Amino acid sequence: MNRAGYSYFHRGGEPPLLGSTIGEHFSAVIDSFPQHEAVVSIPQQRRLSYRQFGAEVEQLARGLTAMGFGHGDRIGIWSTNNIEWLLVQMASACIGAILVNINPAYRPRELSYALKQSEVQGLFVIAGFRQSDYVGMLLELIPEMRDGGAIIESADFPHLSRVFLFDSVGSDRIESTAPGFSSWQDLLDSAQQVSLEKLQRDAASLDRDDVINIQYTSGTTGTPKAVMLTHHNILNNAWFSAQTMHFGAHDRLAVPVPFYHCFGMVLSSLMCLSVGACVVIACEHFDASDTLAAIESEKCSAIHGVPTMFIEMLQHPEFARFDLNSLRTGIMAGAPCPPELMTRVIEDMHCSEILIGYGQTEASPLTHLTTREDSFERRIETVGRNLPHQEVKIIDTDSGATVSHGEIGEICFRGYHVMRGYYGEADKTKQAIDAAGWLFSGDLGSMDAEGYLRITGRRKEMIIRGGENIYPREIEDFLFTHPKIAEVAVFGVDDERLGEQVAAWIQLHRPGSAEAEEIREFCRDNIAHFKIPEYIRFVDDFPMTVTGKLQKFKMREIMQRELYSKAESERDH
Repeated sequence: MNRAGYSYFHRGGEPPLLGSTIGEHFSAVIDSFPQHEAVVSIPQQRRLSYRQFGAEVEQLARGLTAMGFGHGDRIGIWSTNNIEWLLVQMASACIGAILVNINPAYRPRELSYALKQSEVQGLFVIAGFRQSDYVGMLLELIPEMRDGGAIIESADFPHLSRVFLFDSVGSDRIESTAPGFSSWQDLLDSAQQVSLEKLQRDAASLDRDDVINIQYTSGTTGTPKAVMLTHHNILNNAWFSAQTMHFGAHDRLAVPVPFYHCFGMVLSSLMCLSVGACVVIACEHFDASDTLAAIESEKCSAIHGVPTMFIEMLQHPEFARFDLNSLRTGIMAGAPCPPELMTRVIEDMHCSEILIGYGQTEASPLTHLTTREDSFERRIETVGRNLPHQEVKIIDTDSGATVSHGEIGEICFRGYHVMRGYYGEADKTKQAIDAAGWLFSGDLGSMDAEGYLRITGRRKEMIIRGGENIYPREIEDFLFTHPKIAEVAVFGVDDERLGEQVAAWIQLHRPGSAEAEEIREFCRDNIAHFKIPEYIRFVDDFPMTVTGKLQKFKMREIMQRELYSKAESERDH
């Protein structure tokens, strides 16, 4: 069938796809740019050239091999941004282990699920950050660690054998020999047990289609799913993102986004390391002042972030004192970008080539990106075209047929970037990817004749708050454990600063028996801070269909009207 006039777009590309593993490609980059700075960590006051960084990656890879980790093993990391995160990322890929990214904001309940579901065998962790005591939470989950042995034996976590503790700037220092924990130094010292030849032989046996990363995400309902990504998936996604941005070895990227997220790990660190550019770790966790200072001091040419981050930087009370003239490009993604924000980023931050990106973790993650050649209108009204060597189509949500240009339907992807599947969940994988290899995004959009994509909404109920994906069912399942709650519905409402905020309608067993602050306090020690409902309403009943299904869209409409009226009233006064 002639697809002319239909919302299907295949973008080939030159050069061809990379055919190497991450380790092979990284070795070539080191050989090409040995003296270039690979990473600068401002919080840690450390900077490493590619030669130095490569040597530390090699030592860590040999240490992991000596301690019994290798191809297909799951190695988790629960940490804020630091050089060690990057070392673990690259070393695990070099030995063919699967890196499991764990959100630093997780509480014990969420951490337990991730460790069990992905069957993590080794875990890297910092002592703590701000109010989060990671060591304490681990000892709460795994009391057997208090016995003091380096090898962990736990009935609840039968796969987990070692937890490696390392220091991070800003966290409370504890002895690296804390009972139950293996130290970073012991791991490095064990490297001498494995020869470079052994490491090279093992690396040569790896395949580009091996799974080397698990990242947690979710669909419309249920617990988070473990997305399996390969060398081929993420290396090519990072590399072609760099080509589309005209980003290369002389660029320096300020990174305020978290490494545990696909945006930070693939489009930030791996993108830089795939082309010989410099990763500038501006802060452990996003801070507007620290990020602006990093751009100035390191003369960064690029900055990535979600719209909320750019808003906070632009609204910083001392914004004008920072010299940002070195900026040229970057990616803004995770939420829609208002025209006025794009204008300020271009004019006030001097980031003339800032681009808008779109994608999802299941797609490695970037599927669409505007270019510096696109008009201002296209950079604010669309998310650009798909990257090279990817296919995209828009289908009717009922029939599955490809719709015509300009018509709205569900966005689907096919190509090298589509995930291998969800770890341990074959049925959910089949629901997400059809027999022809098309990944169903759950998002709604339209495409013009030139392949430019407009996002119009989401079939999913997922909430995007400041770039964080939040899944209502997960919060609902947790809130149901509160003894006073009989029924609950969680949904998103628009927020000028964060894009969306979390709202919850709650029906109590006994009306008046709980206050909103009590519910939030119940959440604080059990779920990540960004999942805690900002708006809580106690109700006697819910809008429902005739079949008894909750109508969240009606709840959202009611709250949106009330919030808008309240905002108007406050402005009038």
